[in-house]
Amino acid sequence: MPSWAKDPKIGNRMINARAETVHEKPAFRRAFRSRRLLIPVDGFYEWFPTQQLGKSGKPLKQPFYIHPADPDDVLALAGLYEFWRDPDKADDDPDKWLTSFTIITTTATDDVGRIHDRMPMAVTPDNWEQWLDPRLDDVETIQGLMAPPAAIEIYAVSKAVNDVKNNGPELLQPVPAEPVAGSGE
Repeated sequence: MPSWAKDPKIGNRMINARAETVHEKPAFRRAFRSRRLLIPVDGFYEWFPTQQLGKSGKPLKQPFYIHPADPDDVLALAGLYEFWRDPDKADDDPDKWLTSFTIITTTATDDVGRIHDRMPMAVTPDNWEQWLDPRLDDVETIQGLMAPPAAIEIYAVSKAVNDVKNNGPELLQPVPAEPVAGSGE
């Protein structure tokens, strides 16, 4: 959430920042120059419509788990953080300041692109130190530190991931994928 936002609800629309324009957009450009972070993840989910229709008549979505091919690798997603001060709270209120972050995304690689058109950017271990250095403010250099995740695996997982009450290793187990919408399979 940008520091200049009047209402914290604006942050709900800023969960992702586009790599192509992050350095230009007023909501992200200052953070891009000095408030970069790494978001370590084992993997992430994306959803793709299936032939099966839900109660609303819209296709149900099949979740896919996307992760490094090497199980010992960690994806360090490129992100930005920001501080927002709530003008309606007293200076001594512990909730006066809100820290938020966004994930930088790019056009999906072919592997992921068949499921979703965007994917997170990553930073390789040899670029972590530079990425986190707030003194580095050259846009071209910063942009060169990011890349789409490499050597990834993708497979369908249980629709149980759609419910936040569910948690456990079974959510990462491969399942047969539902036929995709429009494929005739």
